[in-house]
Amino acid sequence: MARPADLWTKEFTEASRLADEVSKMMSERGSLPAGPETQRFLSGMRRSSAILSTRLGKLEADLAGFPKKSISDKEMHKRQEMLANLRGRERQIASALNTSYSANRDDLLGSSKGPADDVKRAAALDNQGIVGLQRQIIREQDEGLDRLEETVHSTKHIALAVNEELSLHTRLIDSLDQHVEETDSRLQRVQKRLAILNKRNKAGCSCMCLLLSVVAIVILAVIAWMLIKYL
Repeated sequence: MARPADLWTKEFTEASRLADEVSKMMSERGSLPAGPETQRFLSGMRRSSAILSTRLGKLEADLAGFPKKSISDKEMHKRQEMLANLRGRERQIASALNTSYSANRDDLLGSSKGPADDVKRAAALDNQGIVGLQRQIIREQDEGLDRLEETVHSTKHIALAVNEELSLHTRLIDSLDQHVEETDSRLQRVQKRLAILNKRNKAGCSCMCLLLSVVAIVILAVIAWMLIKYL
């Protein structure tokens, strides 16, 4: 059975590899054209970032729960520093993703035009200009609908990421419950062994006291016999 320290190192390596993958995706984001594919790409990044945050939370909890003297203080400080550096990278990635998401949202919702603007634009136009304006408005509306569709897809992927994170938390809680049950079972076995040892110690003390009493009686009898014989 692998030691907790070895399991922690393996999970940290996997989390570090995931952070590298997300960072690589961040660097490739700027070369992608606008469209649904880009939105799905960004949603996948947010999903991976959420998984990374959950794994780091588990690593922090596992490191804090290490048994005493299982690793040296130097090794503990080293692991804490490694984990803090990786947590800093995760926060930078999350901040960059939040900034990107806010920019996309503002681009979708912040540039809306009201009917009064359209009336002003059509006031000085002839019939042909009005037809062109209507086509332009329709084109702008189509573009707005396309952006809305992209946002819906992005929201869907975010929801999937949240669902996966919740599932991971559920598995972690189930694993924690299992570890608690195993620890409780071991504690009960240790208590039973201690009770048996305590009984044996008590029995051993009683036998020893009885033996000493017998030896003392024999010694006293020998002394009394010698006194009677020589006096």
